[in-house]
Amino acid sequence: MESEDRAAFLTVRVLGKTYADRRWWGRIRHTTPALHDVSFNLEKGRTLGLVGPSGSGKSTLARCLTFFEPPTHGTIHLEGRNLWTSSRPERRSLRAQIQLIFQEPAASLNPRFTAEQIVEEPLVIQRWGTTATRRKKASELMETVGLPPQAIGKPALQFSGGERQRLAIARALALEPKLLILDESFSGLDLSIQTQVANLLTDLQTRRGLTYILISHDLAAVASLAGEIAVMDAGRIVEHAPTAALLANPRHPRTRELVEASLALSLGGVLG
Repeated sequence: MESEDRAAFLTVRVLGKTYADRRWWGRIRHTTPALHDVSFNLEKGRTLGLVGPSGSGKSTLARCLTFFEPPTHGTIHLEGRNLWTSSRPERRSLRAQIQLIFQEPAASLNPRFTAEQIVEEPLVIQRWGTTATRRKKASELMETVGLPPQAIGKPALQFSGGERQRLAIARALALEPKLLILDESFSGLDLSIQTQVANLLTDLQTRRGLTYILISHDLAAVASLAGEIAVMDAGRIVEHAPTAALLANPRHPRTRELVEASLALSLGGVLG
């Protein structure tokens, strides 16, 4: 196990997160466990699909991986460096290497910002480059994700849903991360747009060597992209296997439910 941990790009060990509900005078009324001893390894350049129903702990895990929530216990290592016990300068570097793309770009993008300001924002925060070099990089990133560079001055709200998702990806790429975590990023997009975004992610992974964690309640939405899938239920990973093996022989009841729902949705689409 230790040799596997050293070889892994991302290593999560017995990660737990518990939320405490405190009364106004400071006493804890009760606690709510959100993650229970979650463990997995992820190799560089691969894609993990993280699936499960709402409330299963998927987004809490994503927030622990991206510094939004400190875990209650357990460890997270990225290329051997501990995310939560590293020094402040190291943590700043690690923050840049892991980027989270939220479910609804319209809610995560500042509606008053232009496309240029949105893509440049991480660079401004990190004090990267000059105004001219940031503008040049923003234009290049927009082209990379399939958006016309001439739309750089266009307000975010004037983009379509699929275009906003591409804009969110461009912003996430600004700091040249190694790991992208996409939280329900296919939700709300029609099938043709989902396919376009999936093709973009595949192309970016091939060209940039990116590692992905794709979070969804919809198994079908991530199965075509993910080489392996971890199923979460009630804060635990209840099954983790290569995608083909998991789809062919789901072992846990929650996994079987997700596979059956995915098949029913596929059949519904064909019959419709």
